[in-house]
Amino acid sequence: MNKRRGSRNRHEGNLAREYRFDYSKSRPNRLARQVAKNAVVVVLDPDVAAVFRDPKKVNSLLRATIAALKKPGSRRAG
Repeated sequence: MNKRRGSRNRHEGNLAREYRFDYSKSRPNRLARQVAKNAVVVVLDPDVAAVFRDPKKVNSLLRATIAALKKPGSRRAG
């Protein structure tokens, strides 16, 4: 019995063209210096990002929320 040695996918064993990366054209991340070493990067949904245009506003709101949660007698989330 002869078996054909055909491939269903012409890129079998290799990455498809759209997944190949030309490392000779790569560049360093230009935004990496703007992020502090201990910072956490969070992606906001577009509608939220439209309201909070800079990190200072987001951090201010989150700090106010944290302070409200820590008040004695207030209900704690979670």
